[in-house]
Amino acid sequence: MNIIPAIDLIDGNCVRLTKGAYDTKKIYSTDPLEMAKRFEEAGFSRLHLVDLDGAKAGSVVNLAVLEQICTQTSLNVDFGGGIKTEADLEKVLKAGAKQVTIGSLAVQQPELLKEWIGRYGAETFIIGADVKEGKIAISGWLETSSLELMDFIQSYYDLGIRHVLCTDISKDGMLQGPAFELYNDIMQRFPDLQLIASGGVSGISDVKELKNNNIPAVVIGKAIYEGLISLRELRIQDSGFGIQDSEFVGFLKKRIIPCLDIKDGRTVKGINFEGLRDAGDPIELAKFYSDQGADELVFLDITATQEGRKTMVDMVRKVAQQINIPFTVGGGITSVEDAKQLLENGADKISVNSSAVRNPELIRELAERFGNQCVVLAIDAKELNGQWKVYLSGGKIATELDLFEWAQKGVDLGAGEILFTSMDNDGTKAGFALEALDKLAKCVNVPIIASGGCGSKEHFKEVFQETNVDAALAASVFHFGEIAIPELKNYLRNNKIEIR
Repeated sequence: MNIIPAIDLIDGNCVRLTKGAYDTKKIYSTDPLEMAKRFEEAGFSRLHLVDLDGAKAGSVVNLAVLEQICTQTSLNVDFGGGIKTEADLEKVLKAGAKQVTIGSLAVQQPELLKEWIGRYGAETFIIGADVKEGKIAISGWLETSSLELMDFIQSYYDLGIRHVLCTDISKDGMLQGPAFELYNDIMQRFPDLQLIASGGVSGISDVKELKNNNIPAVVIGKAIYEGLISLRELRIQDSGFGIQDSEFVGFLKKRIIPCLDIKDGRTVKGINFEGLRDAGDPIELAKFYSDQGADELVFLDITATQEGRKTMVDMVRKVAQQINIPFTVGGGITSVEDAKQLLENGADKISVNSSAVRNPELIRELAERFGNQCVVLAIDAKELNGQWKVYLSGGKIATELDLFEWAQKGVDLGAGEILFTSMDNDGTKAGFALEALDKLAKCVNVPIIASGGCGSKEHFKEVFQETNVDAALAASVFHFGEIAIPELKNYLRNNKIEIR
């Protein structure tokens, strides 16, 4: 049986939908190339790449992502979404796709597809049979045709097509099990069909049942992203599913991020945003953390907003020359031009906080110009009478904004990641604000970085085990040598936490 991981793309992000509804999207990663590399590292040989933007728009949108994955991995990629013209088909094949998945066009323009099959060969094509109440759905599942599933498959089977990807839309994203009966019916009628089952896989038992029913292949997405299937379970010696052996034991690995608060060109750290003390040269610290195995870095110019000045572009340029890991920069960013300068000088992401509260449209402008994956919404909040309120200007100014409502609005505007700092916990080394982080991770559909309160390795373990955050950020425990990053990562791995 062939296991095929899936990456669905919206706005350059890796997402999953529920029952094909675009307003249910959940973002699992802002870096599809990195995700593809992890699949490759895990031993997979194929990838199902879906351009949901293209499916909705009626033309290929995410061609650059396809080309990146094809040129920088060894994965055999089948690509679908928005292929409506031969020019688009040629572009997709030229970008490196081994096969193309055709859905809507197969319904709407069968004569054109018949010509393509004659010209490019039946093996080039996978027919996407997306089923809604027994009928074929089209246009990114936004419309339902009058075609019956079996008649649809038969029409292309007669033309030599043997690869069909069948998704029962009612099962998709529900994690309640695949449409076993449907797939069995298809295989009974077309016993030599290379059927690819898609939708609903909730665990390894579903995969085993598909295999026992002689279903040739299955696409798996959400079950992997949500951690319901460990890639270790899919290793060849454990399950016999046909992927190669690998020491890779997880997928969405957690990130460890040192944070450098910058004031007057120096790294500083305080308690509850007060009583700052010097922690060293930021450029030297950045190189040290990069060499130590940190996954990312965050630089926050903590007094830039209240002093009305811009983040130091010079320092960003020097840091970029010293490290080989992504880094985010924030503080004093009030315009697209501010962000442009930082990104052009080596920053990978920009973080906005006070300026976004004062001008929420800034988030949208930044996302539209640079992509959601570049925009981190930083939120400093404090619990008051059971409610988490947002603070501005390095914690100096209180607002009436609710943490969770503001986070959701920021994501709706285009923020690709949330960096939440609990002011109550900051610098106390008493642990992260677990309850608030857990609620926040359930509230928004983008990665969450936990910040504030870490004082031990156990605190990292707690935040990853008890909440669904994607990364944990700390400062003083790293700056003052209380925790070494290699030692921390070994500790987390020994506690079965999937860490990069």
